[in-house]
Amino acid sequence: MTTTVSRDEDILKAAEDWRKAGRGVALATVVETWGSAPRPVGSNLVIDEDGNFLGSVSGGCVEGAVITEALDVIGSGKPRTLEFGVADETAWKAGLSCGGTIRVYVEKVD
Repeated sequence: MTTTVSRDEDILKAAEDWRKAGRGVALATVVETWGSAPRPVGSNLVIDEDGNFLGSVSGGCVEGAVITEALDVIGSGKPRTLEFGVADETAWKAGLSCGGTIRVYVEKVD
C-alpha cells in the first residue's frame, strides 16, 4: 500500500532544508474542519517561493488556491487564514464540493 500524502516529518524536513538553501518558504496547516473534509486538522503543506510543494491540506483546486496564497505570504511575510466550503462561492471554484468546510492557516517560515 502506497500513499501520496507525505509524512509530517518529511514535510517539516523539506521546509527546513529549503530554508537552509535560502529559499522563501511557507507552511499551510489545516486548523479547523466542519463536516466532510478531505484532510484532518494538523495536515500540512509546505511551499517554496518557486511554487514547489510537499504534503496536502485538501486536494484538487483547493491546494492550488492555497499555494497561490502561500506565495503572497512568502512575499509579504504576513500570515493569513483561508476558508473553503460549499456555502462559499469561491469554494466551488476551488473544488471543495465534499460538503464540508476547512480553515487553513498559512505562515512564512523563517
